[in-house]
This record gives sequence, C-alpha cells and structure tokens, in this order.
Amino acid sequence: MSEFISTIKNIVLFKDLTDSELEQVAERVTSHTYPLGEYLFIAGTPRTELFIIRSGEVEIQQGIGDVQETVARLGEGNFVAEGAMLDEDVHSSSCRAVVDTRVLILARQSLEDILASNPDVARKILSQVARVMAYRLKYASFGYQGAAVAAAVSGKTRLEHDLLGEREVPADVYYGIQTLRSLENYNITGISLSHFPHFVKALAMVKKAAAKANQKLGDQDPAICEAICKASDEIIGGNLHSQFVVDMIQGGAGTSTNMNANEVIANRALEIHGHSRGQYEFIHPNNHVNQSQSTNDAYPTAIRLAILLSYKELTDAMTDLAYEVKQKSVEFSDVLKMGRTQLQDAVPMTLGQEFEAFRVTVKEDIQRINVVVQLFREVNLGATAIGTGITAKPEYSSLAIEELSRISGVELVQAANLVEATSDMGAFVMFSSVLKRIAVKISKFCNDLRLLSSGPRAGLNEINLPPMAPGSSIMPGKVNPVIPEVFNQVAFQVIGNDLTVTMAAEAGQLQLNVMEPVIAFNCFQSFNMLVQAIKTLTHRCVKGITANREICRGFVENSIGIVTALNPYIGYENSTRVAKRALETNRSVMELVLEEGLLNKDQLEDILSPQKMIRPRV
Repeated sequence: MSEFISTIKNIVLFKDLTDSELEQVAERVTSHTYPLGEYLFIAGTPRTELFIIRSGEVEIQQGIGDVQETVARLGEGNFVAEGAMLDEDVHSSSCRAVVDTRVLILARQSLEDILASNPDVARKILSQVARVMAYRLKYASFGYQGAAVAAAVSGKTRLEHDLLGEREVPADVYYGIQTLRSLENYNITGISLSHFPHFVKALAMVKKAAAKANQKLGDQDPAICEAICKASDEIIGGNLHSQFVVDMIQGGAGTSTNMNANEVIANRALEIHGHSRGQYEFIHPNNHVNQSQSTNDAYPTAIRLAILLSYKELTDAMTDLAYEVKQKSVEFSDVLKMGRTQLQDAVPMTLGQEFEAFRVTVKEDIQRINVVVQLFREVNLGATAIGTGITAKPEYSSLAIEELSRISGVELVQAANLVEATSDMGAFVMFSSVLKRIAVKISKFCNDLRLLSSGPRAGLNEINLPPMAPGSSIMPGKVNPVIPEVFNQVAFQVIGNDLTVTMAAEAGQLQLNVMEPVIAFNCFQSFNMLVQAIKTLTHRCVKGITANREICRGFVENSIGIVTALNPYIGYENSTRVAKRALETNRSVMELVLEEGLLNKDQLEDILSPQKMIRPRV
C-alpha cells in the first residue's frame, strides 16, 4: 500500500489529495507488468482504465490499419488513458510497452466507487483530468506531427522562465519555454522543422562546431562541450528529430528555430551530464549551446549546409531520369515520326531524336545545380548579430568554420565580408531560380508526353504511357496520363515558390533579412518536391513508355510536311503547288509527285528514306 501511495502522490492527477484521500485511491489500484511488445490498450477499444507507469517505457501509436506511427514515448511517473476517468469512449490511439513495464491500474469503476463514498475526492481527480486533457487538446490543435509529442504528454510539467515570464513545459519533451511559445505563436503551415531532416542535422552540426571552437579558445568547460557534442551527435545520427517542432514559417528571422535547437541540445546534454531536463544552471541553451553565436549567423549557415548535404539527391534523381530517357532514345532510334512546330506538321524525325533532346536538357541542368550550390560554401558563421562578430573572439569564426567543415564533410569558407553575407540572400535567389528552370523544362517534357500519348483513338497516340490508375469515375476504360500531370502541378508549385523567394530576398532591410524562414521553407519544399516528382516520373512513367510504330510511320507518309525534303529537288514553287493539292484532295505528297512526273519512284524512295530525312544531306 505504501509503495502505491508513494507512486500516485507524485502524479499530477492526484496532487490535490490529502494523505487519507490518497489511501482511498491506493486501496483501489492494481499492479500489472506488461512485457516488451504487449499493448496496454488498442485504438478503437473502450477506455475503462487509467495506467500509471511505475517503471519502464511505453509508446503512443497513431495511424490507420497496419500503418502506425509513434507520436510519443512516456516513462516512469507518467500516465496514459486518463480519459477513462470521464467516460467509456474508445481509445483514439494505441499504447505499447517498449520495454518490460510495470504499471498501476485504476479502473473507471473504482473512481465511481470513490465518487459514491467521497464525492470530494472524485471531484479533485476529475478536475485534474479535465486540466490535462485540455492541455493535450491545446497542443493537438496545432495539427502537425511535431506537436504530437506535446499533445501526447502525460500532463507532468517542469517550470521554465524567459524574458516574458514563467511557463509550464511538458516534462517529457526536450524543447523548452521559447519553443513552447513558438508553437503557440506560429501555427502557420503545419510543417515543422523535423519535416526537413538535413536541416535539423545541419543545425546540430553548427552547434557542435561552435562548442568545439569555444572549448579550443578556452571559453567553454570541456565537460559541457563534450555533453553538447554528444547531444548534437545523437541528432546528427537521426535521433530527437521529433523534438524540432517549430513551424518552418515564423517571425524573428529564425530565432525560434535556433532556440528550438538550443533547447533540445541543452536538455539532452543535461541528461548526458547527469542532470534533469530544465536544470539550465548547469548547461544553458543560450549561455552554452548558443555561445559565440546569433541566430543571424547560426541559422543561415545551417540552411546553406542543409542544401550542400542534400543536393545530390536531386542530381542523382535527374541522372536516373536522363539514363532512362537515354534507353528510350536508343529503343526508339528507328521509329520515324513527324516533328511538329506550333502544333502543326513540320518535318520528319525519329522518336529517338525527340527523347535524346530531352536527355540533353536534363544533363545540362545537372551541371547548373552542381555550379549554383557552390555559392553555399561561403558562410557567415562568426558574424553573430550583424556581421561585426560582437560577443565572439576574433579567432572564433575561422575555428568554428574549420570544425563545421570537418564535422559535415563539406568544405566551407568564411564569407569575404561578414556584414554583407549576413543580409545577402542572392545565393538563394539563384538556387531557387535553377530549381524553377528544372521544373519548367521537365514540365514541358511532361506536356509533350501527354500530347504524344493523347487518344487513344482520337488523338496522336504515337506513344503509350504505362497505365497507373483508372481515369474516370463515369467513363469506363479511360486511363489518364496522371504521372506527367502530377509533375506539371509540382512545377507550378516550384514556380510559385521561386516568386516567393525572390520577393522575400528583396524584402531585406539594412543589416538583416528577416524573411529567411520563408526563403528556407520554399527552397526546401521545392527541392523535396522535385526530387520525389522526378523519381516518380522516372520509375512510374518513362521506364514503361512504348511506341506505336505504325501510327508514327503513318503520320509521316500522310503528312504534307515531307514536301520540305523535296525542296532541293523539285523547287519551292513545285513543292508549294504539290502541298496545296495534297491538302485540297486529301492525297499523299508522294502520289502527286509521281503523278506529275516531277520525280520517279526510286528517286522519291531515296529522298524520303528515314535515314536521309532525319539529318543533314548534301
């Protein structure tokens, strides 16, 4: 009994109870151990029990069917399923033990028994249950994955303070009070920092580099530096990303992002150092993790580094696309067809030539990306607030950049003028412009694929795109070019994002551009969308394209456009007359040339042979 009381008296739901009232609750709880992997409850089942974790750890899962995602982990001193104290509605999530876990269980029926015998006790418990559930709903309203951690906390909190006062922060999270305020202030896109893992890793790399530089300069205790570096390494390795919860678009020129990183790293470093989260007197988010830095140099440096760490994902996707297009150009090298200008018949070409031209345009843009990202190697780390380096030692900037280069494996250099580099967004304008160029050119190719595959009976029907889905809810048998269509839409988004980047870059004032968050968000979004869209186009469309050879050949033989090839032999006037007659009589050019005796059959076949019409000829 005493053991149960010592556990429940530290739970927020029971904090208002007297010792005798705690005994009444303890008499009605039962103890149970859930082995690793066993579920405490499953979504969709009635909630009838409150679970208090005595030891071990559980994870909260949400999802549909077999696709479940962990949104929070809760350990000793936490509780789950407090809604069971209010009603017997069904669970909206599942809870599973991730290690052998001991819990105390209070059934709803037990609470009803307490209510019957001592209504005041039940009132106190239900009051705290309502408070906790309101707290959880508040953070669930942010509507994105990053806040799910806050939404699923047990209600246990720690008290933190900042310039604006004190706030209770969920005890289970690694971020702190400033991140909490940002969650409340910026419920904008529903897309948190964790959506861009390279960015989160880059932030951690910057913090680790800064700590090492400060330690080398004798400005940071080696033990604190070691803890910060270990915490940063965990984030670089992919851990704790769920704690980066701030919306990508925010006021303050990225301060909320910088503080989110500072707080997460500080709290994890505190644990590594043997302290509890929130004990900032030992390792402080600003004094230690942000030492010798400002948001105005740490944040843009991380954005640049994130692009350098990830750009090869785009060039690799483009290389794969170019390779598959090359395979089609070889496969279709003997497929004669009509080239078209202004949607009118022009002159013959091969389908292979058409695909080869597109391969070349993709390869060109791979070179453009490789060139433009070199601009991001120049960083302003050490500039601090406006580029003057205030609060940092003179040697700090070069040391920190050297460390960051080593940590990231990317060669970085100090900007030639730190004041200029702190406010200039020109590199992002160029990068976004290249992303737009890529989107526009590939989207044009997708337009061509849609036209060439149009029909199948009443269109060009020169090629077949692989069928991906039924095309209509009302027209049986219809299959649409959905993959080119989706790329078109991605291109429109990238074009719009580029305009946003341009306007945001122009909106800078004096020594800082406060619009950096929207610049970063749009660059990252355009990049990610292009990578996925190109992969989709490559593997779900281009690889499966086939040619309708006879249809292509038939267009050539029936086209008036082939008369262009006869110009050098029968003259422009004769060619014009033949073309006009062919159009008026719906007869072929070859037939009319033979009828008028302008050329014989052997001459015609020689001039109009596919090999001689698709390249220069003397």
